[in-house]
Formats: sequence, C-alpha cells, structure tokens
Amino acid sequence: MQNQSSAPLMQRVLFPYSGEEPLSFVQGLRVVLTWVLCFALPLTLCVLLLTQVEHFSAQRTLSSLVFAFLSGGGTFGILSMLIVIMSNRAARIRQAWKARNARP
Repeated sequence: MQNQSSAPLMQRVLFPYSGEEPLSFVQGLRVVLTWVLCFALPLTLCVLLLTQVEHFSAQRTLSSLVFAFLSGGGTFGILSMLIVIMSNRAARIRQAWKARNARP
C-alpha cells in the first residue's frame, strides 16, 4: 500500500515536492505547466462564458480568449517560475547548512 501524503490536495497538485532538495529542470517545468493550465484555463472559460452572454462576434470572442489565456498563462507562469527558483534556492541553502553542521 502506498503512503498517503498529509498535504492538502491543492498543494499536491500545484507543488508536490518537499523542498528538501532542488527541483530538476523537468520538475520545475512540470510545476510551471501545471500552474499555467490550472489557472489560465478556468480564466479562459470564464471569458468564454462572458463573451457568449454578451453575444460577441466570433473574431472578438477568439481574440478575447487568446488574450485571456496568454495573459493568465504569462502571469501565473512567471509566478510559478519565481516559486521554483525560490524553492531551489532555499533547498540549496538548507543542504549547505546541513553539510556545515554535520562536520565534527
């Protein structure tokens, strides 16, 4: 039987790493893509709903959807990159501190 994590569901989805060791490039990319999809897609779906309620033309609807996805993806992509960078920095500091304190 697998060990269940005690972390909340959102934490397991958005940042499933312990922070004890730096994330690899692929792990960091996974975090960025997860954030972009988890936040930009619902934002885009809300914009789609609003454009349908307002009866926008197809061109205006498409441009609104593209703008919503790119702006949400850009914003949350940058925020997730900052989180990955800061988590990696904290993990490196923690490893250096443990290595320094482990010496007799």
